[in-house]
Amino acid sequence: MSLKTIKSKIRSVDKTHKVTKAMEAVSAVKMRKSQEWALQARPYAYSALNILHRVSESGTLDNTPLRAKRDAKISCFLVVTSDKGLAGNLNNAILKKVQAHMEERGLTKENTKFICIGKKGSEFFKKRGFNVIESYDNINDDVSTDDMKEITNKLIKMFEDSEIDRCDVFYTQFLSTFEQEAVIRRLLPISYGAVEDVIEGIVPKTGKFSDEEHDTKVQSYTLEPDSDEIFKELLPFLINIQVFHSLIEAKASEHSARMVAMKNASDKAEEISKELNLKFNKARQALITREVSEIIGGMESLEK
Repeated sequence: MSLKTIKSKIRSVDKTHKVTKAMEAVSAVKMRKSQEWALQARPYAYSALNILHRVSESGTLDNTPLRAKRDAKISCFLVVTSDKGLAGNLNNAILKKVQAHMEERGLTKENTKFICIGKKGSEFFKKRGFNVIESYDNINDDVSTDDMKEITNKLIKMFEDSEIDRCDVFYTQFLSTFEQEAVIRRLLPISYGAVEDVIEGIVPKTGKFSDEEHDTKVQSYTLEPDSDEIFKELLPFLINIQVFHSLIEAKASEHSARMVAMKNASDKAEEISKELNLKFNKARQALITREVSEIIGGMESLEK
């Protein structure tokens, strides 16, 4: 390999290193913001879903349409991925989770509908011929519960109109900066066990909030004016909280995974740059040695 080629490669690697270092810094800022946001929202989601948890087995919800259990002939998956790549195995883990779940339940393209948040998931399923009925971009970090109402209302309407018999949400649970886990949670129909799983996932294994204990006792409530009126407003709100919780957990996971991926890329680029510089110096030294040898050899020939 010539010196010119090695020098060109060094410049190329150095440019890549600058880009990945900049992306690492940007992701680190977004990661801290999204992590703080997700952790601060957990107590709110925890408390809201705990209400649903405590009434779901009290008998109060028995006549609620959103609790209706039926054979899952048509399923709907709400899949949360990112719009951008360069986040390690983050999106692949979610997509593999969806495929594994479909195989486990014997689901096919014909009896499964998809609502995708994030271009990666949308492009993946559309390319393979799956029925993606809605897709949303996942660029904005400053989302709110109001932003999720369109998705939540659509899911509830499809379930009440018997267009779907079950709805599951797939997203990445934020565990730590270096650890994210692809999870599946059931949204509809509402059940005691499904909400219990969500609450257990909200409480982290370590940290301040890890010592919190939720009340698993079934409560008896007196509802005024009547349960139908209250749950007509309350249940969509609580389901919307669950969808919102899934999105912000995925956001925290995305920025954490991207920061780690860019850090690894920066470290690797720096390592390659050092190796190329060493190779360049050795090649230049060999060239200088050869040229000196040729000059000395020429001088000796002239003297003779």
